[in-house]
Amino acid sequence: MAKYLVIVESPAKVKTIGKFLGSNYKVMASQGHVRDLPKSQMGIDPENDYEPKYITIRGKGELLAALRKEAKKATKVYLATDPDREGEAISWHLAAALKLEDKDIYRITFNEITKGAVKESLKNARKIDMNLVDAQQARRALDRIVGYGISPLLWAKIKRGLSAGRVQSVALRIICDREKLIDEFIPEEYWTIEANLNIEGEKKPIVAQFTGTSKGKLEIKSKNEADEILAKLKKEKFSVDQIKKGERNKKAPLPFTTSTMQQEAAKALNFATQKTMRIAQQLYEGIEIEGRGSVGLITYLRTDSTRVADEAVATTASFINDNYGKDYVAGNHTEAKKDEKRIQDAHEAIRPTDLTLSPVVVKDSLSRDQFRLYQLIWKRFIASQMTPAVYETTSVKIKAGDYRFSVSASKVKFEGFMAVYKEADDEEKSNTLAKSLDENSKLSLENVEGIQHFTQPPAHYTEASLVKSLEELGIGRPSTYAPTISTIIARHYVAKEQKNLYVTELGIAVNNAMTTAFPVIVDTQFTANMESLLDGVEEGDVDWKDIIRNFYPDLKEAIDTASKELENVTIEDEVTDVICENCGRNMVVKYGPHGKFLACPGFPECRNTKPYLEKIGVPCPKCGKDVVLKKTKKGRIFFGCEGYPECDFVSWQKPSVKPCPQCGGYMVEKGSKLACANPECGHVEVLKKNEN
Repeated sequence: MAKYLVIVESPAKVKTIGKFLGSNYKVMASQGHVRDLPKSQMGIDPENDYEPKYITIRGKGELLAALRKEAKKATKVYLATDPDREGEAISWHLAAALKLEDKDIYRITFNEITKGAVKESLKNARKIDMNLVDAQQARRALDRIVGYGISPLLWAKIKRGLSAGRVQSVALRIICDREKLIDEFIPEEYWTIEANLNIEGEKKPIVAQFTGTSKGKLEIKSKNEADEILAKLKKEKFSVDQIKKGERNKKAPLPFTTSTMQQEAAKALNFATQKTMRIAQQLYEGIEIEGRGSVGLITYLRTDSTRVADEAVATTASFINDNYGKDYVAGNHTEAKKDEKRIQDAHEAIRPTDLTLSPVVVKDSLSRDQFRLYQLIWKRFIASQMTPAVYETTSVKIKAGDYRFSVSASKVKFEGFMAVYKEADDEEKSNTLAKSLDENSKLSLENVEGIQHFTQPPAHYTEASLVKSLEELGIGRPSTYAPTISTIIARHYVAKEQKNLYVTELGIAVNNAMTTAFPVIVDTQFTANMESLLDGVEEGDVDWKDIIRNFYPDLKEAIDTASKELENVTIEDEVTDVICENCGRNMVVKYGPHGKFLACPGFPECRNTKPYLEKIGVPCPKCGKDVVLKKTKKGRIFFGCEGYPECDFVSWQKPSVKPCPQCGGYMVEKGSKLACANPECGHVEVLKKNEN
């Protein structure tokens, strides 16, 4: 009979860890949290010093009974939940639910599910770290207070079923702010000039880029300016002014953190953040490998540290030396991130647990997506321990009278880490120049042309770039990025089309309500400061209840004020002149999870529905019919002609009734301005209230 009970979180780990420990150990899973705050109420009692009220999670009673039975029989109970705040809290809740006394608590953690790591953890069993538990309690209490305090207000003012969240509302605001910048962006014209130059004795011409004059850089803003320079250049003699040769090193990438793994998987594999975390969890917990049984392939997946254990550095150096050669071994060059305060450095960066289990070796044991993510992690880690890539660079300055051009080229001299890995957005240009090119080379102009460009608005957020922004702003933690993004998409506040995230009409309404009534909650600096306080709790410097004591009264006051002063967003059933063809009633405007639609008021007898075409009071610039507000399938707003498909007019910006006084075309609203929709025209004017 087993003497020792080991409790892990996930059933998938049971098999992997049980294989390492033998018959004296029984391994069971808690299947995540066993106790939590009740769903029916806030569960934080302001009258009793904000004491949390924990209850057994519905459906966990039977599981807890089985765990209690085994715990009574066991000589020791090892709590082996995940090595982070959440895992520490689960162990604490387990200890309470199983009625373990402090002397009987043996908390163990391991950063990777390997035989060595698990056995070592048993030798280093400790008590539960209450600082970690309290940091989790503080986060849970804050999230509950915000969610249960503000969500009912959104239900009353906008629509039933909406939710607010301490981190999700800030993420929504970040996306809304970016969309506002994009909507208000007015493109500016600029020109570049390229010269195709023949080199005497060479078949292939070189392409030189205009940089300015002998005095410095020169920006070309219009066609007239470009034409004036082009006319002068055609009369000038081109010659080599200066050639510089050099070397440039490109550093190896750092090993993955949770954030960088999510970003790179999104760019390279087109994985949603939630999918990346789900697959990484599978790789961490254990995969059945032929001849090896269940093997944990990667280290713990929730980390914001780039630290690598000394033993792993040494093993990797040996692996690189054997497989690539000693010139590729960099040793422990990996740099830690600068902002050490924010890093929970209890565990390492994400890396393979066994380098000899290369992607090729385990490919047949993995699903396609598991293989692709594992290959990304494996290659990235190997590359992080390799030498920089070395580029040979050549920079050529060319003169034509007082004007200056440049040509630059680079080629790989030594691959270094690039023998293994290149990032998804790594586009190194490797132009090659004629070997005979020197200061005495004779150049002749084949042709020179001006190229028109327009400045581009900021890019829409993708999941990858939103994760990067959240991390840079200090909002959330590795474990929160994926659920935060999934929540705002699931709530239809944000629509994902291709890779881009767009705010929906519902998202705009919720964000406007939050920024009006609760500016502090959606303030990025406030949310980042709150994360710092939670780190202070983890380090033992801050009492977790002090955070709640300071936060709750101000929030309560804001909620009370908002419930009186915040305007209702009108989403009542508005009667239209559209007649239901099934029963003859006037159809009404309803508000669904994807926005407004037309429905028959005779429901449930008549269930007829139609898309709602909301007229904006602007005639179509193409055919004169009404322009209506429309939505893509996923909820992104645009404007189009009601006569579609006969008329194909569409615009992402709201058109104006006022035509462009310069070219006669239509203008669109850009924040407080009206701009001609034709960037070639470029007319811009201040938007007056009666013009929108």
